[in-house]
Amino acid sequence: MKKKVVTTLCGTMILLVGMGTGAFASSQLQEIKALLNGDLKIRVNGEITPLKDGNGKAVLPITYKGTTYLPVRSVSELLDVPVNYDGTAKEVIIGEQQAGVPVKQEDFNTSLYTKDPTLTKYGGKNYKEVLYSAPNSNIKYTALSPNGKYQKLVLQFASVGKEVESLEIRDNDKNVLLKKVEKISPNSDLQTIEVDISGVKTIAINVTQAVDGGFIIPLDTSIYK
Repeated sequence: MKKKVVTTLCGTMILLVGMGTGAFASSQLQEIKALLNGDLKIRVNGEITPLKDGNGKAVLPITYKGTTYLPVRSVSELLDVPVNYDGTAKEVIIGEQQAGVPVKQEDFNTSLYTKDPTLTKYGGKNYKEVLYSAPNSNIKYTALSPNGKYQKLVLQFASVGKEVESLEIRDNDKNVLLKKVEKISPNSDLQTIEVDISGVKTIAINVTQAVDGGFIIPLDTSIYK
């Protein structure tokens, strides 16, 4: 993608989401007095470019208490950066969306969680946040808590040091086997394991492996769908 540069004639600028009042009907809205700023021009790669909404209609920046706000959707289209609004989560999502919801620290309670950069790397990539069972650790299991909100778990998993004989993913509350994977080599690529978790509240992940082996589960690429 060709990099685009936006400049304005305004020193102080904040991007404003242009989602329409309907998207925020249940929010705590506060009425303010602001000004449509028709004097402000937007220059993209040296050329003056008008701002437009999703329907192609011209829109103007807003100035409020010395700060000028630009609509995010208009600017994102000028920069070829996608923007979306999640009405359920009340989130503006700028950039490419993941195809699911990342597994987060609050989804589990485990001593395996770490952000230590010496432990979060696998295959030359730093995954930032992981569940990590170190070689010679007695902890060969972990648990996740999707709380019945999702249909599928896409788990990324790799063995460390020694081969994993088997990986079992179970419905912890019903003690039902959801998925079993055998023979995961420490020399193999990161494994992507998809599991149907419809209605499952708590997931147990049990690893059968020699005591001097370990495993890693990246959290930013393990997702719920």
